[in-house]
This record gives sequence, C-alpha cells and structure tokens, in this order.
Amino acid sequence: MTKSFEEVLATTHYFDRHFETNAVKVLPGEYYVSEPGLLMVTVLGSCVGACIRDRVSGIGGMNHFMLPDDRREEDSRVGSAMRYGDYAMEILINELLKKGARRANLEAKLFGGGNVIAGFTQNVVGERNARFAVNYLKTEGIPVVARDLMGNLPRKVYFFPADGRVLVRKLKTLRNDTLLEREIKYSQRLRQAPVAGDVELFS
Repeated sequence: MTKSFEEVLATTHYFDRHFETNAVKVLPGEYYVSEPGLLMVTVLGSCVGACIRDRVSGIGGMNHFMLPDDRREEDSRVGSAMRYGDYAMEILINELLKKGARRANLEAKLFGGGNVIAGFTQNVVGERNARFAVNYLKTEGIPVVARDLMGNLPRKVYFFPADGRVLVRKLKTLRNDTLLEREIKYSQRLRQAPVAGDVELFS
C-alpha cells in the first residue's frame, strides 16, 4: 500500500531569546496556525513560505512547501505538482478558518523561491514555487500585501501573526549545508509519494 504525502503540523517549539517570546520553527513540508502571541520562524531556500493572517483577529499561520520536481508536468495545472501545491496551500487556509479566521479578512505575505539548489538549475524549482504561490492566491482572491521572492540567497523569516509583521534576513554568509540537505530530502520525498486527497475548503 502506497503512503500519501501530507503537510504536517510543526512541532518544534522553543523560546526565542532575541524577541523574548514563544516561537515555533516550521520545517519543509510543515505548517502551523496560531492565535496571536506566537512567533513563527522558518528558513527558506527553494521552498516558499506563505504567511497568511486574518487582519482583524490576528489569527495567522505559515507553511513551508515545494512543488514536486516533475518536469513532465511543469506547466500542467491539473498535474501532480500543481495538485500538491493546491493541497499545501489549502490545508493552511482550512486550518486558519477552523481557528476562527474569516476568509474575507485574509491577507498573505510570500517569501522564498530562491535558486539555491545547484541540481535544479534546469528546472528552476524556486521560480516555479514562487509563481505557483502568487497565482494560487490571486485565484483564491486573497491579497498578497508583501513579497520577497526568488533571487539566489536563502532567507530566514520571522512572522508575528498578531500584527502581521514579518522580518526577513538574507543569509549571505551562513553555511547552508543543513538547509540544502533538508530541501533535497524533502524534494525526494515529494517525488516518491502520491498527493493526498482533495481538501474541501471551509467558507
């Protein structure tokens, strides 16, 4: 029996001494949704992180996803890559609505999609991830109020759902072996596993 691949809830909680607040680290293939008061942190290379919040209530969430590296379906909206991207975004929006966010109040900020994995130069996966996220949110009618996408550098992103503030640090000098290893392993998992079933969005 083939196991399906799904976004999973981030579980790495810690106390951020710099910002003096409780925080959660969102790794590749993870998401997190919280009421105001928790800092969400991720490091993005080729992956994209969507920070989506209810601008009235402050309920917010973050995901960290990558489209499967499948050249055969690169431009196919109904291909497995796009269906996975749909799922990754829908699960985040669904969880926001379950927490009490109102769809009409949602706004998004997008980050990542850098060309940082040498093996993907033929199929610039970061650009595909960025393009997908922008187009998806446009189709869903969720305004993108800020973005920092593509380029050649990884980013560390700090998201404060309470007020929507996002701080981005470009990682120019950090040794990125761990980041690249995580994203390559994540990409391999995506290629090996089928997409989970459709997600029905709450209205």
